[in-house]
Amino acid sequence: MKLGEKIRYLRAVEGMLRDLGREMTQQEVVDGVRKELKEKISQSYLSQIESGARPHLTNKSRQVLAAFFKVHPGFLVDDPEGYHMELLSDLRGAEGKLDAWLLEGAERFRADEPLSAALFTVANQRDTRAVLLLLAEILNTPNLAQRLAEVLRVGAMAAGPVPKEVK
Repeated sequence: MKLGEKIRYLRAVEGMLRDLGREMTQQEVVDGVRKELKEKISQSYLSQIESGARPHLTNKSRQVLAAFFKVHPGFLVDDPEGYHMELLSDLRGAEGKLDAWLLEGAERFRADEPLSAALFTVANQRDTRAVLLLLAEILNTPNLAQRLAEVLRVGAMAAGPVPKEVK
């Protein structure tokens, strides 16, 4: 994972931890750093880091952002090619793996705001596994997904036809 992706991922996680229901904006990070750490970092600097226009943080900026996001400063660098951020062992529980997977998906699909928000919302639930199992039951119940979409007026369902298994 590149440094810019890590910063965006941390903004998403921090937004969830702060009960914002969305990722923190770059400006909210800047304001939080100023208010909580009495340090300065600019929004344009964060934007350059996230876009890849500036490939590295200064040591001072790395220390400040690590303190703000409560991560080790060594995390805030590009990962070597082939490196995997997630634990490959079973030390982390299934719920944590599921939440991390959903948050990574929310980050990957951030250009599709409704989809990204939906993944983020599911990851933010107390029992993510139960939410996904409920979704499976809804989709496996004939016509239920279509009826719910109509009642709730979910625009996302209009993006494409309902799969045959759901009808």
